[in-house]
Amino acid sequence: AAAVMLPEPDGKHLRVHALDFPDSRGSFTEKTAIPIEGTLPGQAFQSGKPTVLNRLDPTEIPPEMYAKAAGEGVNSLCHMPLVSRGRVLGILAVAQRAENAFDANAVEFLSQVAKQVAIAVENALAYGEIADLKDRLAQEKLYLEDEIRGGMDFEGIVGQSSALRHVLSLVETVAPSDSTVLLLGETGTGKELIASAIHDRSRRKNRTLVRLNCAAIPTGLLESELFGHERGAFTGAISQKVGRLELADQGTLFLDEVGDIPIEIQPKLLRALQEREFERLGSTRTKKVDVRLVAATNRDLDKMVEDREFRSDLYYRLNVFPIRIPPLRERPEDIPLLVRYFTQKYGRRMEKQIESIPVTAMKKLSRWHWPGNIRELENFMERSVILTHGSALQVPVGELANNGRTTPAAGTREASERDQILRVLKDTNGRVAGPDGAAARMDIKRTTLISRMKKLGIDPRKVISRHYRFQHLLSFNKLNGLAGSPQVSAVVARLRKGYMKRAQCSRSQSPTPLANGRCSWKASLSRRGLLSCRGCHAKQAMTCKAES
Repeated sequence: AAAVMLPEPDGKHLRVHALDFPDSRGSFTEKTAIPIEGTLPGQAFQSGKPTVLNRLDPTEIPPEMYAKAAGEGVNSLCHMPLVSRGRVLGILAVAQRAENAFDANAVEFLSQVAKQVAIAVENALAYGEIADLKDRLAQEKLYLEDEIRGGMDFEGIVGQSSALRHVLSLVETVAPSDSTVLLLGETGTGKELIASAIHDRSRRKNRTLVRLNCAAIPTGLLESELFGHERGAFTGAISQKVGRLELADQGTLFLDEVGDIPIEIQPKLLRALQEREFERLGSTRTKKVDVRLVAATNRDLDKMVEDREFRSDLYYRLNVFPIRIPPLRERPEDIPLLVRYFTQKYGRRMEKQIESIPVTAMKKLSRWHWPGNIRELENFMERSVILTHGSALQVPVGELANNGRTTPAAGTREASERDQILRVLKDTNGRVAGPDGAAARMDIKRTTLISRMKKLGIDPRKVISRHYRFQHLLSFNKLNGLAGSPQVSAVVARLRKGYMKRAQCSRSQSPTPLANGRCSWKASLSRRGLLSCRGCHAKQAMTCKAES
């Protein structure tokens, strides 16, 4: 007789998983559990060495095991550990009715057999683990899809304004079809949420919604990310990669910031949309796909087409069913609902019981036009919840730039936006990008801010230091020694760039007349980048003012 025993998850028993005992009387069956402690199979499993019993002895094995072995007429037992890659997987147990059945040659033969059995057992265990993992992943996928579908219901889109209801009615209209949808709107208006709602109400809802932010991927990698590549297609392509377009087969592909796709990639995308076929980078094999496209942008594609920055044929292919998502300032009646929603959301996350929102704070929040839209409002409410220590929400309304002002009317909206951008640019000394730049302070993308500035005719170079007063101490008798210092470098840089229209020597205000009258500072840049005063050539330290 022979049996394969494998450990139980509790680590205390070995269970029979395979048994070959033709003349068995029923004492041993598959699924029989044998304790590891105090038994010969357990000893072989723990030590990794075979145990041999050539004569049944009640002192060598537990009484229960002795009774079963005697009942079957077994007199010799051999337990071989199944070892693979240094790990004991289980036990190969062999029984004989004859005494002294396992001599040295028999044990050596069984050890060779055990090696082959160990390989088979390891493969079977690996296959079982893979099958269990696949089942678990399938269940998790179904669960997550249910969660996503539940979260993307219209109940998850907060708002009751007529503008939002119009958008949702368009979503209901276009979702059942496979037509391409182009979502237009400012950054932070919830375009990705609308795209998810379209997918959730389409016939492809049981398939994957694949997202790709075209502005977040470097230009050199966007084509690979979208279409995939073969191994060796370019330097660094050490393995094959499946692109987002292929991943979205039979599902929906959401391309956010589609206006940022480089023009050299646009023909390939157009072909994939029209012909439903493409090739991976480095491959000549054409792949067929069935993808429904939802694109989104905050840029003016019409103007980009006129400026030859975006292909007209691709634009017409995308603009099949455009949906304009209104900014938050056009639906102020939704602001109180969003404020309560985000307060509850972050209150639960931070385990805070916030029961009320001050009326005055709510009014001021509703009056502010939120240029960053819902994203800006959400970040502001998260900050408010962080600052709250009681049951009433503590809103830092002083951070709102136009505290107390009402939402601008349509005719003054651009002027209000222009004023806000100018105000932030002044605070950042004209810096647009970077962690301390205007885009970061306004919580919008750099490209979005630049686009708005072009639209409003704002030149950041003209904003810098418009009301700036630059003051420092200069010692003319040590001017050469100060060359390259931060003080001198700052003045030199501003003079060179034209940010300073005139520079004034402090002695120009002196009541003591100079030989040539009152000194008029004349900034002069030498080849070494030094400053000199041609008016008085003063040697003492003086305060030098430079202003726009």
